[in-house]
Amino acid sequence: MDEVVIEAARLHRSGEPFVMATVVWSHGPTSGKPGSKALIRSDGKVVGWLGGACAEPTVVRAARQALSDGRPSLMYLGPDDGDPAREGIQFVPMACESEGSMEVYLEPVLPAQGLYVVGHSPAARTLAGLAHTLGWMVTVVDDGGSAPSYPEGIVVRQKLDLHDAGPQSFVVVATQGHYDEAALESALTTPARYIGLVSSRKRARSVFEYLKTQGFDLASIDRIHAPAGLDLGHLDHRDMAVAILADLVQRKSEPVTGALTVDASLTEAIDPVCGMTVDVARARWKSVHEGADVYFCAAGCQTAFDANPGKYLT
Repeated sequence: MDEVVIEAARLHRSGEPFVMATVVWSHGPTSGKPGSKALIRSDGKVVGWLGGACAEPTVVRAARQALSDGRPSLMYLGPDDGDPAREGIQFVPMACESEGSMEVYLEPVLPAQGLYVVGHSPAARTLAGLAHTLGWMVTVVDDGGSAPSYPEGIVVRQKLDLHDAGPQSFVVVATQGHYDEAALESALTTPARYIGLVSSRKRARSVFEYLKTQGFDLASIDRIHAPAGLDLGHLDHRDMAVAILADLVQRKSEPVTGALTVDASLTEAIDPVCGMTVDVARARWKSVHEGADVYFCAAGCQTAFDANPGKYLT
């Protein structure tokens, strides 16, 4: 358990996503007991203990899917005659030698939402402070001169640099006309899920026309939300910051399928005897049949296959 907690803390600090898998119920002979935990990284590496050779690769596969769509899930692993009838549970029949069954809760732990606020206008300062209070990872990018002080924990860059804005990031340009164009050009080179411009509609149209002259197509320009935030009419900078943050909070609850890159280098195979998923790189049992590699989750499956390959290949 200690190694799982230590690794979870390390990954959380570094901003690396992972899945916490916990056995919440078991029945019969199974090595995974209630409370057993494992941490599963996006590359498929496992820290901790979940269960035997059949269960672990299957759980890893489901965990990688949970990382991809950001949704927690509950899965049942056991014999076909099990009773996982509860709504929302993922049923994975197991035909291995073990007669036990268990349920595993998969909880994806994703990096905190990243907000990049460009500019040092009053709206930018207020937005950064509010978002930080709500637990967002805030970076203020100020290429316009002296940067005001910000609460501890807010990163301040005195250079227009958005290189690390990823698919989960939000970018709000609030330079109040000082360098909107340059900031948006930089933002559009990133895969940020949201790019907003604090401006009037007339000012936004002017900026969009400029971006067209710089070679940005309509699909790129359509990524920009202007004016940024909920449309609440004419607001002072504090209310404007609240309106923008309210819009971002609503948007961040929307799933972003595929936003997190899951290592695709893992090669999986299906055990032809029991139908379980096998991680090829870690498989201990392998046979060669008619020149092709065949992988198994356990020695019993390999023995059964080798005795009568035709029975399982058909």
